Amino acid sequence: MQTFQYKVRDEDGLHARPAGLLVKCTQSCSSDVRISLGEKKMDAKKLFAIMSLCVQQNDTITFHIQGKDEQSDCAKLKEFCQKNL
Repeated sequence: MQTFQYKVRDEDGLHARPAGLLVKCTQSCSSDVRISLGEKKMDAKKLFAIMSLCVQQNDTITFHIQGKDEQSDCAKLKEFCQKNL
């Protein structure tokens, strides 16, 4: 399992537009991708699950990636976060 943390810089947090882009990115991954904030851990391939986390600016989210391509999927998600969140 690969994990990484990311501090959200977007002043609006993880709102609908970037959450939708994140879902598209995670759905292109063959690995199982989960996102967590505090005690909540959700399926990152489902928009409403991500939105229910209510991620705000400066929140640190954690990605959990597990599967046969977890290393490349993790790298893809890190790049996505840096460009979009």
